[in-house]
Amino acid sequence: MSALYDQIGDGYDTTRRADPAIVRRLAAYLALAPGRRYLDVGCGTGNYTAALAALGGVWHGVDPSRQMLAAARAKAPSLAWREGSAEALPFDAAVFDGVLCMLSIHHFTDLPAAFAEIGRVLRPGGRASIFTATPEQVRRYWVNHYFPEMMARDYAQLPAIERMAPLMAENHLGLTDIAPFFITADTADFFFYSGKLRPEMYLSEDIRAGMSCFRARISDAELAAGLARLAADIADRSFDRIIAESLNDIGDYCFIAMTRAAA
Repeated sequence: MSALYDQIGDGYDTTRRADPAIVRRLAAYLALAPGRRYLDVGCGTGNYTAALAALGGVWHGVDPSRQMLAAARAKAPSLAWREGSAEALPFDAAVFDGVLCMLSIHHFTDLPAAFAEIGRVLRPGGRASIFTATPEQVRRYWVNHYFPEMMARDYAQLPAIERMAPLMAENHLGLTDIAPFFITADTADFFFYSGKLRPEMYLSEDIRAGMSCFRARISDAELAAGLARLAADIADRSFDRIIAESLNDIGDYCFIAMTRAAA
């Protein structure tokens, strides 16, 4: 996992915060309990780490970005924060009861190594939960209509379930659930497709600054052209048709839940 956010992490927490509905689902998947140890891989500024720690367990966060970790430490100094990558976790084997990857898997540079590490640090019976978007889901986003080149680059970063499944099996991670998550008008964390029902959000430079696609995967020309088209479509209500055509029942993101079996 690269330290991309050392370059684009400034102001991240201006628009990013733990969404309560997501936190509740993750807490259930990870079976939070006092005294159990949990790890947030790719923790960023620790929004979800801190929110889940408030519900139970002893939490650790690991991230390659020193800038993001500095913000996490300032936010929750009582939690354990470590610099490191998903591909080489700085922890002993079988020390965690749960592992979380919250909107981080698309930044992993070596997916087989990352899954091997998740399997290694989990105790038998431990749980892992990934929150991500699949390529199939992202291809349904209406954002493709305005920023097709950026979105094509985004597809390449997202691993499909079919790619992850054999890596789970190889590392004794049994798949227990795949559940869709749908963005609502109340989604509190302004991650990439959180503006699904609030397109005007993408016209805000401050909001786009917290979205890695808009910081790292788009040209100035495509950004300007796409924003102009989006603003015009919002103004004349053409956007109503575009979003209607994008709606589907496969979800905007998904929860992937796993349990670590005995080797």
